[in-house]
Amino acid sequence: MAERSTAAVDVADNGGDEPLAAKADKATNDGTAQAEETEGASPETSENPKGHDGGRARSEAVPATPDVHSGHKLAERYRLEECVTRLDGFSSWRAVDEKLRRAVGVHLLPANHPRARSVLAAARSSALLGDPRFVQVLDAVEEDDLVYVVHEWLPDATELTALLAAGPMDAHDAYQLVSQLSHAMAAAHREGLTHLRLTPGAVLRSSTGQYRIRGLAVNAALRGITSERPLRQDTEAIGALLYAALTKRWPYESDAYGLSGLPKGMGLIAPDQVRAGVHRGLSELAMRALANDGATASRQEPPCTTPDELAKAVAAMPRVLPPEPTFAAQPVYQQPVYQRTTYQQGTYGRPSTHPSSVPQPVLAAPPAPLQSRTGRVLKWSVSALLIAALGLGSWQLSEILLDQRKGSDDTGVTQPTDDEKPAPAPPKPLTIADATEFMPDGSGIQPGDVPNAIDDNSSTAWITPRYRGFAHFGNLPQRRQGSGIIVDLGKVQDVRSVEVDMYRSGQTTAVFAAGPDASSPSSSADFPQRIAEKQVAGETLKEELEKPVRTRYVLIHVTELPADGTGGYRGGINDISVLG
Repeated sequence: MAERSTAAVDVADNGGDEPLAAKADKATNDGTAQAEETEGASPETSENPKGHDGGRARSEAVPATPDVHSGHKLAERYRLEECVTRLDGFSSWRAVDEKLRRAVGVHLLPANHPRARSVLAAARSSALLGDPRFVQVLDAVEEDDLVYVVHEWLPDATELTALLAAGPMDAHDAYQLVSQLSHAMAAAHREGLTHLRLTPGAVLRSSTGQYRIRGLAVNAALRGITSERPLRQDTEAIGALLYAALTKRWPYESDAYGLSGLPKGMGLIAPDQVRAGVHRGLSELAMRALANDGATASRQEPPCTTPDELAKAVAAMPRVLPPEPTFAAQPVYQQPVYQRTTYQQGTYGRPSTHPSSVPQPVLAAPPAPLQSRTGRVLKWSVSALLIAALGLGSWQLSEILLDQRKGSDDTGVTQPTDDEKPAPAPPKPLTIADATEFMPDGSGIQPGDVPNAIDDNSSTAWITPRYRGFAHFGNLPQRRQGSGIIVDLGKVQDVRSVEVDMYRSGQTTAVFAAGPDASSPSSSADFPQRIAEKQVAGETLKEELEKPVRTRYVLIHVTELPADGTGGYRGGINDISVLG
């Protein structure tokens, strides 16, 4: 059996006081693990105020976990390798997709399980989101009295649980954590999806520093977790993760996820009071997200009750810069000591001061060079030749310069004068008043994420869903003309340059401008002025115009998407800058 990476352990058991490695130690001969919930929440509650699980119907009749073992194949494609969790009638596995030859994760439960329908619905809804900030659901199937959900497996990512075990994060890492999680969950909530089990085990950090969330909607459905205030619960979970990142303490009295809780009877203490040196702005942000029944330890700011409010609060605070790199001290340079020779010491031709049994001969000093009459004549001859050569060379150089000036006078070429116009000033960024999704066929893709492409933040983006089979947006009838973003400059201005930071290289893109008197353009015919020719763009698309274009609306038109490495096609735009 292949060695398991704890960074990619299945999301079915990514939280609780007992680490996954401990549960794996209880594995039976076929690699399964009999485990029970060890988390501190009351199973009867419908909401989770302490960061643990929400309610689960313990009275429902749970059928036996499907009797499968390592080597079992699903759909003649997914070969089960190692059981990560066996719990409440379902099991989670590390598996191999033999068709695409890659590792995947699989949740497995009987079709007559009371939560089978809700798990299928949650998995299919999560798959439609297509946001790369979440671990993607690849398949959700019911066949042969079994229901199984297949999702991505990220062996190179690191669980937040492991990161917190190493110690508190610095301010920049904690800032990136809360910024990326709040923006991701805000996007999910706009699509009607919630997590309800956002624990340190549900958050992964890739080698590039990007955080990804696993188990969106599916984790809660597997355990029957519900909430009357799901947006508030997910927001408080993000606040708890930020609190733990700043202090390496769980913000409640109970210990959880390998972290010690707060001292009993003291209530919720701000992170900067728990540990010295905590960034004050991030400390207040954590307390605003951890608001309990309206009470918050933040000084003046109101509590954040939704991920969108939390994301706006993060954007409003000053950006936290990464720490300055430290360099190892360089060794102090020492002047090398050279041994002077006897000639440098002025002892050339002198007898040695060291006693010796053999007498050393005294050498006469050589005469000064060219001191004789012949030498003086030779010196004057060489000097005369040098003077003559310099005079001849100067004369020839002056002749050449005079010929050149005469030639320039004959051709009528005039030298530039002070009356000429100065060079034009370099282009400056224009203010973008608004942006909308380009919908030539009337249906949008991700219109709610368009502001991410004009917020001057490369970590947020407008991203298309994954399309299978064809790069032309899946060859769907409503996507024949592609998609893109229309930028509104607020008024007609001179556009001299456009810079687009692409979400992924390899997208076929062109840039157009509407006419000066255009109003609310929406079709390709409304953009007659071409700024950038159709091309396969790299990570950045930049076009400078020799002659400015007068327009108010600029269209970044994407017609083909690059492959995403999973058999599908996806693209998007990180940021747009228009200069004039």
